[in-house]
Amino acid sequence: EGLIYVGTDDGLIQVTENGGASWRKIEKFPDVPDMSYVSRIAASHHDANTVYASFDNHKNGDFAPYLLKSTDAGKTWASVKGNLPARGSVLAIAEDPVNPDLIFAGTEFGLFFTIDCGQKWIQLKGGLPTIAVRDLVIQKRESDLVVGTFGRGIYILDDITPLRATKPETLAQDAMLFSVKDAMMYIESQPLGGRGKGFQGESFYTAENPPFGATFTYYLKESTRTKRQMRREAERAAERRSTPLPYPTMEQLKAEAEEEAPTIILTVTDASGRVIRRLTGPASAGMHRVDWDLRHPASSLPSQGFGGRGGGGGGGGGRGRGPSGPLVMPGKFKVSIARRANGVTTSLSPPQEFKVFVEGTSSMSEADRAALVEFQQKAARLQGAVSGALQTATELGTRIDMIKRAIMETPSAGNRLDEDARSIEKRLDEILIALRGDPTLRTYGENPPPSISSRVGRIAGDQRMSTSRPTKTQLDLYRIASDEFGRELAKLKALIEGDLTKLEKSLEAAGAPWTPGRIPEWKDN
Repeated sequence: EGLIYVGTDDGLIQVTENGGASWRKIEKFPDVPDMSYVSRIAASHHDANTVYASFDNHKNGDFAPYLLKSTDAGKTWASVKGNLPARGSVLAIAEDPVNPDLIFAGTEFGLFFTIDCGQKWIQLKGGLPTIAVRDLVIQKRESDLVVGTFGRGIYILDDITPLRATKPETLAQDAMLFSVKDAMMYIESQPLGGRGKGFQGESFYTAENPPFGATFTYYLKESTRTKRQMRREAERAAERRSTPLPYPTMEQLKAEAEEEAPTIILTVTDASGRVIRRLTGPASAGMHRVDWDLRHPASSLPSQGFGGRGGGGGGGGGRGRGPSGPLVMPGKFKVSIARRANGVTTSLSPPQEFKVFVEGTSSMSEADRAALVEFQQKAARLQGAVSGALQTATELGTRIDMIKRAIMETPSAGNRLDEDARSIEKRLDEILIALRGDPTLRTYGENPPPSISSRVGRIAGDQRMSTSRPTKTQLDLYRIASDEFGRELAKLKALIEGDLTKLEKSLEAAGAPWTPGRIPEWKDN
């Protein structure tokens, strides 16, 4: 439209409506002290005559926020500072290119946003420190908010779409699950020794990428409180009122100790309604995000500490991220949200649909994709079974060690029990060698024959991020590992359910000290 605004350091704004042929000066602004710096001017994306201006008067000891809006190309102005903190000069402004009521303001003490064009402002935290926000830019293609701070670097808020959809009535609801951005499936690069810096050291700078997969954003009006939290709140309220409060009964204290912590459950289903994944998230008030790595559940449980953003248990995969399942097939999915508290699960908000897509699908037929998913799921089940059998066999080795010690401490136990224990130990060692390989050969640098675990591990490593049909080598590895594992698993079951059970009964009859896994027998004489 030919409108150009220029702010000066003496509190003036120059405006031209003809591309610079002539200018008019604006010298007076409501409630803004004279000679305040014009810290930022932002023309509207939606209306040629709408413009925002912020002023900074901190050099005169005045840290008040000054944020104005004009709807007539600068002829008249009105304050839109709303409830911005009384101390915190406004240094940057950004209007959302999609929702004209969504405005961001960078201040001396943090970042704020409004969903009603300045009537009420809310501080954005989410890991952003309390620091001067000097610049704001919205990346239109990805809908990301880029924040430039003074002395603390650059921060990016991924996908502000949920803020665009937030209305005053949204914040009045008990809970809200926002729309989900379509998720692109791709192979994450692992350069130079792994993710991120790899082995390049701290002198090599690199920033984190957005989380891989789909991101779920939800809002909770209030925190879900436990019985203990509610009791303590009542005690504090009674103390403020100087009124007595009965001491909790033992039954109440026991109920508090046994209560399960409240949690949010996000359930992902495919187009047929089949449950693909369940993730957990925080149950505290405010907005939260949980990431899903586009994978089925892992074949074994992750160690404590793995999870998605916000404690979401979003999965893992790859170096240092714990076990992971196979990737899902591209297609349509739904996510629903529920709260689990006091043993009751309650739905909170309507489900949201989204797509998982992958580029280059034209080069892979539907049959190839179906074969890939089928093989990945079979391999994941085999890996889980092998992992479980290996853990069981390892624990059994510890039990047998304790049994041998118990036999030595039992005078009435004869040599037969010791021979039986050592026979079980020898057969268990043979099963363990088949499952995980020969440790003696590895100790002396010899190459042991391929074990069941090594075959399955190779399949899992090749298939973890694969988007192509399984190869003949992978199919052969699976067939060999599956056949061998079936035989060894049968031996392990026979060992535990037959010979070990019989030996433990003999130990109990002989009065041997208790050993792990053995249920004591008792009869009052």
